[in-house]
Amino acid sequence: MHTSVLLKEAVEALIIKPNGIYIDGTFGRGGHSAAILSQLSEQGRLIVIDKDPQAISYAESTYGKDPRVSIVHRGFGELKAIADDLNISGQVDGILLDLGVSSPQLDEAARGFSFMRDGPLDMRMDTSRGQSVAEFLAHAEEKELANIIWRYGEEKFSRKIAYAIVSTRELQPLTTTLELAKLIEKSIPKVDKFKHPATRSFQALRIYINRELEELEQALAVSHSVLKSSGRLVVISFHSLEDRIVKQFMQAQIIPPSLPRGLPLRQSEINSLQKMRWCIKMQRADENEIAQNVRSRSAILRVAEKL
Repeated sequence: MHTSVLLKEAVEALIIKPNGIYIDGTFGRGGHSAAILSQLSEQGRLIVIDKDPQAISYAESTYGKDPRVSIVHRGFGELKAIADDLNISGQVDGILLDLGVSSPQLDEAARGFSFMRDGPLDMRMDTSRGQSVAEFLAHAEEKELANIIWRYGEEKFSRKIAYAIVSTRELQPLTTTLELAKLIEKSIPKVDKFKHPATRSFQALRIYINRELEELEQALAVSHSVLKSSGRLVVISFHSLEDRIVKQFMQAQIIPPSLPRGLPLRQSEINSLQKMRWCIKMQRADENEIAQNVRSRSAILRVAEKL
């Protein structure tokens, strides 16, 4: 089972209109989608997007016969192309992006996301295409690997970990999650007692393999053109790399660009360059939610509205 993080807060932030059009760009197991649908009329519309074949299968079995729902097996980075295909660009009342890995992905050993369960070293969100982490580690250069672990995992021992991976694969390939987790643990001279030694490296490899940050940047860049006037963009992020991208994007849309001094523009004309406004700058899960779902402790919700 998957418990959607900040469910109430995210759906409330969308300000659902019964006849509106909404996009859930990260369907997962449909927690947010179900809450949105419960407020839509027969004329309302919901587009659910996910690159995970299992999530799409669940969406089809649950909502395949609901005429209000369109199910799309693609990444949310293709947001504009999807909206164009469905003829809804500029008509969408709300876009929701929940950037967390779903519980079924983490808990199912065969997906290879977890360093706590032994399984094939995969980590692909879309298991129907692309290379797995095992395939990537088999040929990645040591410097490239160190840079990825540092950039996407902010792991200060990235060089030691990369060296250990490259040295080990010369003797035998790394194919399982526990093999990699144990190797990382041995490579780190100083362990954080509050965090598993493999946490940052697994995060880095998952982000890289799935192009998560690039996909987020692509979706944010086109979100303004997909939304209608007063449409809302709601994003839940789970680590600083994601949240920094979301925050900087929203700030760039909200704060008018700097202009050379002396331009013959009225203040109202300068203000018109502002594309969005803050609705909620930042919101976190409360103590009750964290107690019920520990994975919500790092979640950050940000909301902006198109002007």
